[in-house]
Amino acid sequence: MTALRLIAVLVLTLVGASTIAFSEARAQDRDVPYWATLRYDEVYMRVGPSQEYKIEWVYKREGLPVKVVRVREGWRLIQDHEGTQGWVARSQLNPKLGAIVIGEGLADMRASPSASSALRWRAEPGVIGELIGCRDNFCEIDVAGRSGWVAQDRLWGVDETEPEG
Repeated sequence: MTALRLIAVLVLTLVGASTIAFSEARAQDRDVPYWATLRYDEVYMRVGPSQEYKIEWVYKREGLPVKVVRVREGWRLIQDHEGTQGWVARSQLNPKLGAIVIGEGLADMRASPSASSALRWRAEPGVIGELIGCRDNFCEIDVAGRSGWVAQDRLWGVDETEPEG
């Protein structure tokens, strides 16, 4: 490979990587409120939008859905499914959507978006999964490779305006 061709490949690789990083950052600069998930197994929630503020809480659940309710520079004021609010660095959030099972008792995960469809799995409150899509008051989630449709009112991390899956 000639030196000129090698330089061209390197430039294209760098441009592609920066475009992906820019697109991901822009995904978190949209109008609030919006949904996101925790990017890491350990995420610090602070009482204010800076590392100078004390840590109020340490989340230990990658993929946990959160609602972003306010944006301030590189920080996001988030709310979790229990109503707790605090500030996390934008870099700690993933724009990938997720959901957590809420309510009492086991939640049915069905084969299609209908209460009469075949039962695939049952999930306990607190189980989190990747949100695939919603329709007919059901949302399809993937929990560790097992997917199914759950009644929308048993999930936190979704609302009436979720995209159809």
